[in-house]
Amino acid sequence: MRRKTRQVMIGNVAIGGDNPIRIQSMTNTRTEDFTATIEQINALSGAGCEIIRCAVPNLQAAKSLKVIKDNIDIPLVADIHFDYRLALAAIEYGADKIRINPGNIGSKDRIQAVCDAAKERNIPIRVGVNSGSLEKEYIEKYGGVTAEGLVESALSKAHMIEELGYDNLVISIKSSDVMMSVAAHELIADKCDYPLHVGITEAGTAYSGNIKSAIGIGLILNKGIGDTIRVSLTGDPMLEIRSAKLILKTLGLRKGGIEVVSCPTCGRTQIDLISLATEVENMVSDFDLDIKVAVMGCVVNGPGEAREADIGIAGGIGEGLLIKHGEVIAKLPEDQLLGALREQLEAMTV
Repeated sequence: MRRKTRQVMIGNVAIGGDNPIRIQSMTNTRTEDFTATIEQINALSGAGCEIIRCAVPNLQAAKSLKVIKDNIDIPLVADIHFDYRLALAAIEYGADKIRINPGNIGSKDRIQAVCDAAKERNIPIRVGVNSGSLEKEYIEKYGGVTAEGLVESALSKAHMIEELGYDNLVISIKSSDVMMSVAAHELIADKCDYPLHVGITEAGTAYSGNIKSAIGIGLILNKGIGDTIRVSLTGDPMLEIRSAKLILKTLGLRKGGIEVVSCPTCGRTQIDLISLATEVENMVSDFDLDIKVAVMGCVVNGPGEAREADIGIAGGIGEGLLIKHGEVIAKLPEDQLLGALREQLEAMTV
């Protein structure tokens, strides 16, 4: 059962409550370079990103938010560290939400100033706590960085903002330790009703980061916890969106998009299945279809798996069968299979 939370509006996108789990990413361009940043955000939005976050390390980056926001169609989150004045500037220049760690913003009067500005425009604040920046008091209390320390730190910051007169909040508690992240989310889920942003921080490259994120985010979401997610990868953020969509679809939390299934290959495979499957996976991102595509390598399981999919390829000796809705519709040389599959997908979009 999905954890019930209050609803929070980020721009025109609602999170929490009964709303779908939203996909978020973060730009890796320099925010000051608003042309490159706008281009990247619009590409991410086209791929399925629903909320985007930009680093705001200086005043010029904060000022760029206005131009960026005017040229994108998804909510814009400003990521602030250390300087509360940048949070105030980000709000002034149109951020739909700000992400702060009150622990590194400074004195309570500075946090009060940020809360007042956010309250004036009804902009949510995401209170973020990471294991790498957990305060010394919680490390000493719990004998190291622990799930309990992360939760206590996050809740203490949320309570501080509540006492300052604002409760339009989202909480994130992230660790690069997968099981610590899972435990922390289990602990905090019963202690507040704020929406939770879920991710495995500093997860790594596309290889290791995808595995850690799929396990960590998957375990958390499968417990009904989580309202927005980010797959944090060292690389092209477009990969984050593809991975997030697949995590949600695999858990049955989202429909839509083409699912590609392919066999692992073996000594019976007599077409270049690895290249073909990769090309198919890249190609299908161009199509807005809710179907399954199978790319299989030999006669053992190939025809059967392809028939169970909406459309598929079953490889032979330098050739393959194109199967649609369980029926063989063509037998083609290997070098024609990809093109024929694309033609069929294009026909299915009409």
